[in-house]
Amino acid sequence: MTRVKICGITNLADAMVAVEAGADALGFIFVEATPRFVSPAQAAAVVRRLPPFVTPVGVFWNQSPGHVKAVAESCGVRALQFHGDETPEELTGYPLPVIKTIKLREAADLARMEAYTVSAFLLDSPARWSEGEARQPIQWALARDARAPAPIILSAGLTPANVAEAIAVARPYAVDVNSGVEASPGRKDPVKVREFLAAVRAGA
Repeated sequence: MTRVKICGITNLADAMVAVEAGADALGFIFVEATPRFVSPAQAAAVVRRLPPFVTPVGVFWNQSPGHVKAVAESCGVRALQFHGDETPEELTGYPLPVIKTIKLREAADLARMEAYTVSAFLLDSPARWSEGEARQPIQWALARDARAPAPIILSAGLTPANVAEAIAVARPYAVDVNSGVEASPGRKDPVKVREFLAAVRAGA
């Protein structure tokens, strides 16, 4: 069964919609000056209300290990996702599972995974983070053919309309969606969230 992470959660209402629809994980973005930034206090208020088998994931970008650990401890996330230029050495020593994002332009980019010892890789578009506009999907066939040393999470441009095809082609461990289920940046559309989860379950 393909797992689902709904990223860019900014409020309890959206979190509960995702949980009720069947999401396995929720992403909280702690990168300031991005459209879906949340403070540790805002995230903690949501994390406290999550059921035990839904994993809160903290998303970081080129932030110091001390900052990452302090945020994780203060809000209770149970996994860490690194979206920047973090080196393999910089991602060692964390007490939580680590997900490293790989920006996938071409097959050669997949070679970067070999240097990392992490719990999973998230394959994303090299385009800048969305501010509400649609994003182009990555090449799903590249994700399918990746010889990854850890499970693959497929991201970038996924929507209720294309996620079943993406899963059929790439066969990832999980899929990650953000703007593809939004009404506006930082606000989820409950109908799209439910349709996305239903499409994943139908195609998984």
